[in-house]
Amino acid sequence: MTGRLDGKVALVTGAGSGLGAAIARRFANEGAQVVVSDVDLATAKEVACDLGGGAVALRIDVADPADWAAALPAIEDAFGALHILVNNAGICLTGSVEEISIEDWRRTHAIDLDGVFYGIRACLPLMRRSGGGAILNISSISGIVAADNLAAYNSAKAAVRHLTKSVALHCAKMGGKITCNSLHPTFIDTPLLDGLTAGQAREDVLAKLARQIPLGRVGVPGDVANAALYFCSDEASFVTGAELVIDGGLSAM
Repeated sequence: MTGRLDGKVALVTGAGSGLGAAIARRFANEGAQVVVSDVDLATAKEVACDLGGGAVALRIDVADPADWAAALPAIEDAFGALHILVNNAGICLTGSVEEISIEDWRRTHAIDLDGVFYGIRACLPLMRRSGGGAILNISSISGIVAADNLAAYNSAKAAVRHLTKSVALHCAKMGGKITCNSLHPTFIDTPLLDGLTAGQAREDVLAKLARQIPLGRVGVPGDVANAALYFCSDEASFVTGAELVIDGGLSAM
């Protein structure tokens, strides 16, 4: 199938690199007009330029409500509508409950959790005026399976998992034209993994991570982008409050 997002306007956060860039490209290839947002406007512009005339770049610091307040009028002026929101922007700071600093705890939650809340809250009115659509929150397998050295990341991503369900029920109660679902990837070969290398060769780290996954490999961005496409297309119009793990069998162990 092609053109699965024809006529749709999609906003993808953290789309200057990694998963966000892959999702933006997949959506554009399926006919969507894409708002490529990132706190780093230069990288967002690079991705938007690659996508062609149907894409625009926008700087959004997802942890800043003022940025969201400014972004929505700009999107409406540019496209007149918004049908898809992908809350992808995130960071991963390591540390146990005793090791992680209060500053890093708060920063992780500000970006990974509060940013999702701010984005949904800001986008819902325009999505309703646009006739409905889909919200997709990129959580993590770490929102389901914990690790001793990911206290803040586990906490924030688990909260995103449950916030997704609350938003899904709220949107259904308001008329059922907006769905809200979450994806839970395991290790994906993106810049987010750089924080786990700790001076080791990246290839060695990827090989070590792959040994933890039943399918024997680390994921690639396309693995997540393909799932995102389904959830944000009309094919998933009866799917809401759902979660999909993309983990090579890790959570089945």
